[in-house]
Amino acid sequence: MGTVLITGANGSLAIPAVGYLLSKYPSCTAVLTVRDDSERDTNTTRLRSIIAKYPDAHCSIRKLDLARLSDVVAFTDAIRSDIANRRLQPLVAIICNAFTWDMSETIKFTDDGFERAMGMNHIAHFDLTLRLLGDLEPKRGRIIFMSSESHWPGKAGFEKYAPVLPADLDLLVKPQPDKMGEEVGRGFQRYGLSKLVIVMSMYELNRRLKKSKDLEGLSALAVDPGGLLDSRAFGEQHVPQLWKILIAIAYFLQPVLKYLMPNLRRSSEAARDIIELAVGEKYAGQEGHFERDHKADSSPDSKDEKMQAALWAKSLEWCNIEQKHTVLPL
Repeated sequence: MGTVLITGANGSLAIPAVGYLLSKYPSCTAVLTVRDDSERDTNTTRLRSIIAKYPDAHCSIRKLDLARLSDVVAFTDAIRSDIANRRLQPLVAIICNAFTWDMSETIKFTDDGFERAMGMNHIAHFDLTLRLLGDLEPKRGRIIFMSSESHWPGKAGFEKYAPVLPADLDLLVKPQPDKMGEEVGRGFQRYGLSKLVIVMSMYELNRRLKKSKDLEGLSALAVDPGGLLDSRAFGEQHVPQLWKILIAIAYFLQPVLKYLMPNLRRSSEAARDIIELAVGEKYAGQEGHFERDHKADSSPDSKDEKMQAALWAKSLEWCNIEQKHTVLPL
């Protein structure tokens, strides 16, 4: 069928997604990236245990640190070489699953000097995707970006400061220090802003793909998988204790709450949606913004085409992407 690339493949959503992919689409080859591929990493060990259930699967785990763009370049060069030399089948889907957020007292930056949420959630995936567009199946390749209700002002329950784009877009990657007492709210805002930029870039990418005769068969989707109550992200040290308590209560009540709040769900449910959206025949040719498994509106701000174009130009600048690095006309 082709190769499916999943970043952050040892994450809470990705592990059941890998299991579903290998069981439902056994003809696919899976390339799974993780930041730590050592035996010491318990999450990668869990991923390996899932893969071991499918001894006939064509699957590889590869190390990729999205906090370092030089790693992205080296990784994409290796994938392109493997496809060119037929060690891998062409890509049928790129699932940009990996993400980070941080609400601690000090803003964290990538090795390239970008605020980590923007640098890893958006910039690294933007770079990876543009470099691999020429290796996607031209008639059916799909790119899955991860959206979130946090991109829409007023929707996320933990929001304190709305995800509103600054006039100076460089503040997205080099924000001012947080004021004392605002760290948690600003950290969540930065996460929401990364998701807003992802959604806006998805629209711009689709527009540009449709203008290219060689790439018009490709499509990009931004998918909000829902609030994943069993996500390991909620257990991280920087997450406020009150949030952890509320998530634990919601997880316990989820079998009942799902009828009132279907967006609150577990990773295994979202995993099926992500894989079907990526490779399922039902979604062939689909593009745009999705919530769970159905097409849905994104925020009004995300539909600003002028700002989409401005963010696209900035993203190219942040990645140092030139025409020689991608088949997409820039």
